[in-house]
Amino acid sequence: MAKQRRVFEQGHHRKFLVVVDESPEVESALYYAALRISHTSGRLLLLYIIEPQEYQHWAGIRQVQLEEETNKAKALFRLMRRKLNNAGFEALEHEEVILEGNKSEQIVKLIEDDEDVAILVLGASTDPKGPGPLVSAIGSGQMAGNFDVPITIVPGNLSLEDLKAFA
Repeated sequence: MAKQRRVFEQGHHRKFLVVVDESPEVESALYYAALRISHTSGRLLLLYIIEPQEYQHWAGIRQVQLEEETNKAKALFRLMRRKLNNAGFEALEHEEVILEGNKSEQIVKLIEDDEDVAILVLGASTDPKGPGPLVSAIGSGQMAGNFDVPITIVPGNLSLEDLKAFA
């Protein structure tokens, strides 16, 4: 059963969750979420997920990988902030979260734990092979019909100017 969202109660704010990675379609999801927030209010929740490596025989290697991935996440957050600022979204309130584990599972867990998350915004890849693994897993897989919040899938080929027409 879905956890009751509290986004419109006193002290709560509706959050648009965007999963950040190095894929080009992230920009479309980011700009779409920012535009929706600017038109309807809310906050942006940026999520980076550190996926475990297959071969982690030594704790020292694992620690180095976590540090590297954490630094990468922080750099991507700075890049996303800079893109938003350059696009005129300087006043947009946002949060940054770094989690570790399977992407789909961590997204579900974050949504279950944070009752202010109201919508998940994903960018779809323009690759002819498909919309990307995350969109495939969440947007059209077994999870899609049992998700706690609506999912918006934004075509990765849409620019900020394109999105301004309807977001």
